Amino acid sequence: MTAARSLEIERKYDVDADTPLPDWDLLPGVATVDAPEPRALDARYFDTPDGRLAAALTALRRRTGGPDEGWHIKQSTPAGRLETQWPLDIEDVADAGDAAGAPDAGAPARVPAEVLAALAPIAAPPFVELARIRNARTAYALRDAAGGLVAEFVDDRVIATDVRRGVQTAWREWELELGPAAPGEAGARAALFAVADALVAGVGGRVSASGSKIARALGA
Repeated sequence: MTAARSLEIERKYDVDADTPLPDWDLLPGVATVDAPEPRALDARYFDTPDGRLAAALTALRRRTGGPDEGWHIKQSTPAGRLETQWPLDIEDVADAGDAAGAPDAGAPARVPAEVLAALAPIAAPPFVELARIRNARTAYALRDAAGGLVAEFVDDRVIATDVRRGVQTAWREWELELGPAAPGEAGARAALFAVADALVAGVGGRVSASGSKIARALGA
């Protein structure tokens, strides 16, 4: 089964529970904002017991809910986060010993064979569950005058459990991820994010101090 690959270029923001949404119509290139789309996401994150994936700036998760549910490998690069994705039905064709699913606490995770093969240059099994992140997400498509997707804005209300420590945390955050109709030149992208930062600051938000949900869930 062929995996899908994409490069995520995004900005994350920390906000309070009652922070109002910015007026995204003021973002350069944005003509319309689609109606909100609610999504219920449930993700489980895995690593080797000695943290080889984290050391390689890589995350492995299995997520249900939303348009991109499936198995994801996310790798940090200078250009953005490179995501490789497989649909959940990969589990139907995996060998029985590698089939996916939520493991019992402390038990090795059952990762599909194709995902294991992609991870092989970085780490080998066993993989264990690190965290479970449940997210009540509201997504908004920000479009240009021709209907192209400039960016997707998501308003996330997160409940995260550090499985190993048994610690649960909750927070709200925003993400703004560039779409196919976003500027292609680095300077123009930087200018767009600068306006976004100002719009968020204007309603009381701030650029996130954490690079990812999994890092925040684990207290990093």
